[in-house]
Amino acid sequence: MIGKFMLSAETPQETLDWGKLKWMSNPPATGAGQLTVIEVSLAPGHGHDFHKHPDQEEVIYCVAGKVEQWLGEEKREMGPGDSVFIGADVVHATFNVGDHDATLLAILGPCVGEMGYEIEDVADQAPWNGLR
Repeated sequence: MIGKFMLSAETPQETLDWGKLKWMSNPPATGAGQLTVIEVSLAPGHGHDFHKHPDQEEVIYCVAGKVEQWLGEEKREMGPGDSVFIGADVVHATFNVGDHDATLLAILGPCVGEMGYEIEDVADQAPWNGLR
């Protein structure tokens, strides 16, 4: 396969309790093997709680809005144009601290599993459950 166009209006959206996802590239959508790319939208006051991807590195790029980004036990506020690199198996979390929706681009590699994405929720474990 040489590639595939993924037009935003034609890309299915998934709604979760903390935000919306558009799978821009992953094995089912594009046949990708190395990159999973997800457009993430977080409503004000919501976020993707502490988790990790054991076998995947990730870059989160802030397209719009203002987020509190955690990398391990360190937190920073990120706005449009800011990004964070997250090594494999590193706990992280992202929370919208602005007044409007925050839009992020999450890029993970390599693809793992059928969806190209693996996740381990650690939000209920110490020290993550006491940081916020």
